[in-house]
Parts: sequence; C-alpha cells; structure tokens
Amino acid sequence: MFENKTEAQAREQILALVTEYADRFHNQKTEFHDGDRIPYASRVYGHEEMVNLVDSALEFWLTSGRYTDEFEKKLAEYLQVKYCSLVNSGSSANLAAFMALTSPLLGERRIKRGDEIITVAAGFPTTVAPAVQYGAVPVFVDVTIPQYNIDVSMLEAALSEKTKAVMLAHTLGNPFDLKSVKEFCTRHGLWLVEDNCDALGTKYTLDGNERFTGTIGDIGTSSFYPPHHMTMGEGGAVYTDHPLLHKIIRSFRDWGRDCVCPSGCDNLCGHRFDRQYGELPLGYDHKYVYSHFGYNLKATDMQAAIGCAQIEKFPSFVEKRRHNFDRLRQALAGTEDRLILPEAAEHSRPSWFGFLLTCKEGVDRNRLVQYVESRGVQTRMLFAGNLTKHPCFDEMRACGSGYRVAGELANTDRIMKDTFWVGVYPGMTDEKIDYMAKVIQEGLAQ
Repeated sequence: MFENKTEAQAREQILALVTEYADRFHNQKTEFHDGDRIPYASRVYGHEEMVNLVDSALEFWLTSGRYTDEFEKKLAEYLQVKYCSLVNSGSSANLAAFMALTSPLLGERRIKRGDEIITVAAGFPTTVAPAVQYGAVPVFVDVTIPQYNIDVSMLEAALSEKTKAVMLAHTLGNPFDLKSVKEFCTRHGLWLVEDNCDALGTKYTLDGNERFTGTIGDIGTSSFYPPHHMTMGEGGAVYTDHPLLHKIIRSFRDWGRDCVCPSGCDNLCGHRFDRQYGELPLGYDHKYVYSHFGYNLKATDMQAAIGCAQIEKFPSFVEKRRHNFDRLRQALAGTEDRLILPEAAEHSRPSWFGFLLTCKEGVDRNRLVQYVESRGVQTRMLFAGNLTKHPCFDEMRACGSGYRVAGELANTDRIMKDTFWVGVYPGMTDEKIDYMAKVIQEGLAQ
C-alpha cells in the first residue's frame, strides 16, 4: 500500500482514508421521532477531530507535544489571557488552581492549612475537594434562585480573619455576580478562582468591558470532558494573566519541579548544572529540582489534537447553545405558575451548559423527572444539590469541624429537593428542543 511512498505521502494517504471513514460512519444524520432518546449532552465533532487524533497517533509522541502547545496558544488567544496550561481533566484544573495558591512563593498571601475558602455547596464536588484535601476550611454560602449562584449579600458574613480566597463555579454557564465578588476580593485582599468548567464562552461586562468568564479572577479553569462545551475526551485547562501564578501552576502540573523545560527539552535557561537549590549540591541537575509537592496532571498530545479541531468550531457551539436555550425558554413560557425558569445574570451573555428548572409548590420533582425520562428526555440534578449532605461529609459533621456555613442554606436545600435540568448542547435540533418542551408540559399536567 505504501510502496515507493515517502512517510509524508503515506501519512497523507492514511489521513485521507480517515476523513472518508469519519464522514461515512460517524455523525450520520438520522430522522428524529418522538420518544427517541435525547441526551442532556453529547459530543459534536466531524472528521477534523478524527484526522488530528490519527495524525498525533502516527507521530507517536504520546505525551504533551506540538498539539499541546498549539491548543494552549489557541485557547489563550480565544480567551484573551496570557497563559494557559493544559491538564488531564477539569477536576485536575481545579486542583492545580487551588494548590498554586498554597505555594510558598506567594509569601503572606499563600493559603495555609486551616485557612478559609468561601464557596457554595450547590455545585460539583471538585470545586471544593482540593481545599478539603489540603486541609483548608470551606465556608459555604447560600445561592439565589433562579440564577443558582452565590448570594453575594452573604459574603461579608462569611468573611473571617482566616479567609484567603473565594473559589466558585459559574453554574451551568450562568456567571455569578462577578462585579460584587471581584470587589469583595479586592477590598479584602483575597484570591478569586473562577471554576469555568460549565461556562466556557460565557461573557460578562465589567466596568464597561465585555470579557470572558474565567479571565476576571486570578485563575480560571475549564473541563473538556465529553458533555462539556467542547471535548477532547478527558482534559482541562488552567489559565491566568499572572506570570508567577502561571509558573506555579506549571510546577504543580509537572511533578512539582522547579525547571520549566518541556518534555524532551534540556537546559532552556542555560543554567542546568551551575545553580544552588536548597541544600542540594552546587550544580545539581535543575531538571530534578522540586519546588513544590506536585503531581503529573498533563494531558496527552492525542487529546490536545482533538481539542485543536474542536476550538476552531467552538464559537459556533456557543451560539447554538444560546439559540437552544432561548428556544426552550420561549417554548416553556406559560409554565411559570408551576416552574421557576432560569434567568441570566445581570451584565452577562451566558454560554449555557443546561436549562435549570425548579418545581414550585404542588409539583413533585421526582414524578416530573420520571415522566420526562420515560419519554426519552435525559435529565440531571444540579450536581451535589447540597454537598454537605453527602456521605463524604459524614465524618466532618460528626466531629463538628472541617467546614462551616455562613447563615443558612435554604435555597441550596430547595435545589436539592426541587431542581433538575435538561440539555441544550449544540447537537440538538429545533425539533428536539420543541419535543422536550412538550414532554415537560405534559409531565406538569399529569
């Protein structure tokens, strides 16, 4: 098959076959019928992703390489931030972001064990897990409905002399009140970490400037798990405009090492064998000097290759999510006597991850959800509901330490009991959106 061909010619032939295969056997459009399964999220891709994946496999570099460099550059350019680090998941992105704030290089502003982090319990656990695992104390604040984000009126009540940071997610694409939270953090000298895993592409206007969420705080994070706004299978990113934070994030991602040389490169600084580090011998190989107790959180170049194709399509994904959300909300107009419909945060243009619904008094969520699911529409809860009610908090509740609550979590508990959501991912057609609305309305009439 490859006789008398160069490597480049053989690769070109293989990739042409991959294109043909992907176009023929993947993403074939099928007619939708009422009752067909409508997932809350799914991958949206074409032959470009598969060609990139095979191209990377043929190169067989496997670990982070040229596609990783390309993706980090493209995502940073899209978000208009200076630095971006690809990692192996959104959870790892949150871990790297939080742990960066514990670095001794930050001096008095570093987070130490016992320090407090303001957050919410109505969300995904890995926004909070890094703080708990490190030994910091999460301070939980209630949220508002129908924005499903932190109640900023409770920020001052959550503050103590031990508070060092605020770490919050933008819920299903709807941003929290960044103006108020940012001002609070600036006033008290606190770090702000934006868990942007469910909101990539969301825009927020602050001081007259429209910016992407994830770029307004000190550090932002993203996830590229298949249901998210774009995918590379597994994967995540950490981004910042702060050069020191970027250096620390890279260190924690790459085993905690002090050296900044990428894999396969040596002595970029020109001082690999002539410096003194800690109590090591003079000239100890800089590639094996560790400034932090880090991890290996890197993604593979094959994942990054998929991401490089996805990011080219990403702006269209965002617009389709907005279209689907708006169409579903319009279709559910008239149900407000039984459901609380979601509302975008002030000053925002969300890149919606899902469509949240809270049942009003007299509507049984479980009954409604089971009806909707029985008609082929997949649903999800708002993640943990109230994280403090889960078994992972049993021991902390028993000993009465490890976290605290500012005020009450009344809305958080209501979300746990009355809220669910359906998808608006870009692979959905208008026909599917309309069917979802019809099924929800039918369920309300049961």
